[in-house]
Amino acid sequence: MSTENVISVDIPAADIQTVEDALATIQTTLAPYLLALTSEQRKTIPKMGDGTVPFVDKVMDYAVSDSMFVPPYMDVPEMSKDFAVVSVLMPLLRTVDQLQSNLSDTTMMAGSEAYVAALSYYNSVKMAAKQNVPGAKAIHDDLKKRFAK
Repeated sequence: MSTENVISVDIPAADIQTVEDALATIQTTLAPYLLALTSEQRKTIPKMGDGTVPFVDKVMDYAVSDSMFVPPYMDVPEMSKDFAVVSVLMPLLRTVDQLQSNLSDTTMMAGSEAYVAALSYYNSVKMAAKQNVPGAKAIHDDLKKRFAK
């Protein structure tokens, strides 16, 4: 167990409130335009990634310039709308992904440091209880519940 303190920050409550308000605004603003897929839908639908974007973009150009090849069941204006949504949401998604990654890493590190410190305290209390130090047994009995199998 490392005792190196990698993270040591105090986030002001006002800053947390500002972020919570901003996130609520983002959720409210985007809610009418977003949907949630089932896990089955996520598995079965074709997915467009970074490598597919240039292909779809080219097809969009060709579908407009050489429309004689557009199948009758294909709705080019709807495809254009779908591609436009991807184009405006993808940069937002990348920003949110980066933010989520940094939030996760920061929370993980702070949690790890707090847990390591808690284990140090627990081990100290456990040793004190074995040596019959007054008050240690009650604390140890309460804390050891975490490790009961």
